[in-house]
Amino acid sequence: MANIPKDLRYTPEHEYLKPTAQAGVVQIGITDYAQGELGDVVYVDLPKPGAKFGKMQVFGTIEAVKAVSELFCPVAGEVVAPNAALEQDPALVNRDPYGEGWMIKLKMDKPADAAGLLDAAAYQKQLEGK
Repeated sequence: MANIPKDLRYTPEHEYLKPTAQAGVVQIGITDYAQGELGDVVYVDLPKPGAKFGKMQVFGTIEAVKAVSELFCPVAGEVVAPNAALEQDPALVNRDPYGEGWMIKLKMDKPADAAGLLDAAAYQKQLEGK
């Protein structure tokens, strides 16, 4: 069973949004379910700081032994920082998707947009429908 933290927001495409200590800045990554479906992650292509993305625009790709998948930005904003640790150790996504395996930190254009994402219960229900 996938780990679905209650305090995060989710997209139907299996990205999560996690608040940070910085106002209006969130951490974005893929869910435990997504990393499990992908299998062993071997490469992650992430944007540079300052890159801007609209809601649900592709912000990068993740490559696993089985497949290459696009990464979607849950909310519009500007990249504050990519997770440089993934360059050396992309498998952090498999080992700790909600911690060390995050993808980007994003300054949201409209913080209220986060409320439009799935909560943990709605995301769980979507997974059960698969």
